[in-house]
Amino acid sequence: MKKFCILLTALFLGLSAGAQTPFQITFGPYLQNVTADGATVIWGTSADALSWVEAAPDGEDHFYAEERPQYYQTKLGKRTVGRLHTVRITGLKPASFYRYRVCSREVTELQPYKVSYGQTICSDVYRKKPYRFKTRDAAQQSVSFTVVNDIHENSDMLATLLSDVKKEQRDFVFFNGDMVNNMSSEQQLIDGFLRRSTELFAAEIPFLFARGNHETRGLFSDHYLDYFPTPTGEPYYAFRQGPVFFVVMDGGEDKPDSDIEYYGLSDFDRYRADQVAWLKETVASEAFRTAPFKVAIIHVPPVNSTWHGPLDVKKHFLPVLNDAGIDLMLCGHLHSYHYLPAGQTECDFPVLINSNDRAVEVEATADALNLKVKDTKKQVVQELTLKAKQ
Repeated sequence: MKKFCILLTALFLGLSAGAQTPFQITFGPYLQNVTADGATVIWGTSADALSWVEAAPDGEDHFYAEERPQYYQTKLGKRTVGRLHTVRITGLKPASFYRYRVCSREVTELQPYKVSYGQTICSDVYRKKPYRFKTRDAAQQSVSFTVVNDIHENSDMLATLLSDVKKEQRDFVFFNGDMVNNMSSEQQLIDGFLRRSTELFAAEIPFLFARGNHETRGLFSDHYLDYFPTPTGEPYYAFRQGPVFFVVMDGGEDKPDSDIEYYGLSDFDRYRADQVAWLKETVASEAFRTAPFKVAIIHVPPVNSTWHGPLDVKKHFLPVLNDAGIDLMLCGHLHSYHYLPAGQTECDFPVLINSNDRAVEVEATADALNLKVKDTKKQVVQELTLKAKQ
């Protein structure tokens, strides 16, 4: 009997060892916060690792032609070990193409005076071309992007709406909120939209995020900025690309802070009020004032709803935006499509509230904003042109 137990234990340990997941990249890489002089690359691994990005200017030479500069994630003077890897590539030139690959070296032991490593894995640049992206150019003559929202983890819908992003060479994609039902785990983000986004475009074309009310919910919601970093370190931010200045705002939750669904944890009235100071400073900037077009992005619309969240967005943000001369606001949240011309509501600018099953494709020059709203069959359901103000 004793021998049988020993044999059974050995068999169990052998099966457990054989069933261990091999060290691998679990999601990504995807681009975030691409600027004129840098870009952030994010990916995950199945075990703790020391990770880096190797980058090179675009060219005809093979990626293996020479040793490429390595960029690491660091904190307090040390290179970071973990499963989530957020690496900033710096010192780049504006309006330039770069190639890159990601590498991770498994850390099997991390002691004060001893570190042991396992396997090293990298994205393939031997059989495949390296990933490629372009830095931002504030002076470019045009900009093109696609907006989707309220996907709620329907990755098949996402793939249908964004299948042409790479082919059409969009500058970026906007996720205008509620990409997930809530934020309960990393795996939920991966399965909900990150994996499919990376397969479609996100390793080479960045997506930008306007947080929706559903991204504020769940145990994992405090990690939002770990996966979707911004220039401000807040979910709201602004930037200029080509002829358009973008103001990305965060409308927070849609019900009163005291609602029983929030269990006493919400403080979004104060959050929205505090955001106004940043908004006023942003619209007073020279980059905003000199842009031919000013586009506001927010998940929760300030119109077409009598719920508390939208009403508070209207109260705090609308006076600033009306005075600032916004040319277009892009929203989601309602799961239905509405185009509201300037003056039809309290907004002195047109508001496009996109549905959850349509994509808004935008091409802008210094003279015009051209919008095409397409359904899941790629049929144009509405086409709009907004002329630049004289």
